[in-house]
Amino acid sequence: MISTHDSKQPGGKVVSTIETSPNRGEQQPLRLLQVINRICMGGTEYALLNMTSGMRAELFEHRICSLRGCDPEFSRRSMIDGKAFFAGENNGRIQFSIFRLARIMRQYRPHIVHSRNWGAIEAIFAARLARVPVVIHSEHGYELEMLKGLPRRQRLMRRAAYGLCDGIFTVSHELRDFHARQAGISAKRIRVIHNGVDTRRFSPGSNLCLREQLHIPPHRLVIGTVARMVPIKDHGTLLRAAELMIAKGVDAHFLLVGGGPLLESHQAYVRNSKALADRVVFLGGIDGVPDVLRAMDVFVLPSTSEGMSNTILEAMASGLPVVATRVGGNGEVVQEGQTGWLFPPGDSEKLAGRLEDLLLDRERLQAAGRAGRERVLTHFGLEGMVANYESLYLELARRSGLKV
Repeated sequence: MISTHDSKQPGGKVVSTIETSPNRGEQQPLRLLQVINRICMGGTEYALLNMTSGMRAELFEHRICSLRGCDPEFSRRSMIDGKAFFAGENNGRIQFSIFRLARIMRQYRPHIVHSRNWGAIEAIFAARLARVPVVIHSEHGYELEMLKGLPRRQRLMRRAAYGLCDGIFTVSHELRDFHARQAGISAKRIRVIHNGVDTRRFSPGSNLCLREQLHIPPHRLVIGTVARMVPIKDHGTLLRAAELMIAKGVDAHFLLVGGGPLLESHQAYVRNSKALADRVVFLGGIDGVPDVLRAMDVFVLPSTSEGMSNTILEAMASGLPVVATRVGGNGEVVQEGQTGWLFPPGDSEKLAGRLEDLLLDRERLQAAGRAGRERVLTHFGLEGMVANYESLYLELARRSGLKV
């Protein structure tokens, strides 16, 4: 049996010492090294933690490798200490991490390296250099600069990297088609594994206590969102829609959850708006997202683009109707008129109009919430996602000749 012992070294780097049991007849778990750009509080990172914690420990052993450091707050919340490698730092400088990654891989000796998104694509080349048996790459979403297409250099590098992989997948069919076009490869080479949500943690309920704490009248409908305050999430469209609604006398309150670089500017916008001054609450980045969702009546996601939104899945699992932009994988989750509604990105008037119509029909909202919960239970549960990951890892391990 192979075992690993981790110890922290000066500078926060984690070193794993690997020992092999003399009993070579025992079945050993597959060692997986999950490589990401930076360990921080984002959807990809939380999906990764959900996946690794849900997989069978007797079959899989996980370590995370970050190319550009770690958000200390995420480290505290996720308890990844002792299970992470750091190949670089978040210092804003250009970093060439292939050889450092290869050294980490030779040290940890993973059976499978799984890199996620463009920020970790160097791990594919490092894994081949380190002779890792199985190399997998996945794409989980968009960055703002990707929306007009990728630069030629990046397209060529992706094409070369994808050619070295044993498996490639995305989290939505739309994202698969985008990357197939950009890299100039057949979409048939790219699988799709949808995200999944913990439907026990995210479940329907009411949270009148939080509403009271936030001084929201019991009869008022609460419209909320959960997303980092970054440009691609486009909270500005929601705030402008809120102004239009309040100006028309719509009795609604707006609850915004998430931290990020644009938080202060959005707060300033609300302070300077006569309509919004006492109708918008910013909660910042918090731990208790399930409880906050239970204080909402409608969930809105105004992003300019999405891969497969975890927050939409969490809202639907919580029994909330969803109003989201018609972008990325949103249409693969939200069924128009049944579990929610879609609107054009950046169109605050359309969003305001849709919300105004819905707020007049509470029965319709509640029916959509119930249908959304049922859809997540059927198609987007955490157990199903974990099973798909396990199946992929085992299939590619066997194909490479590993005994599992």
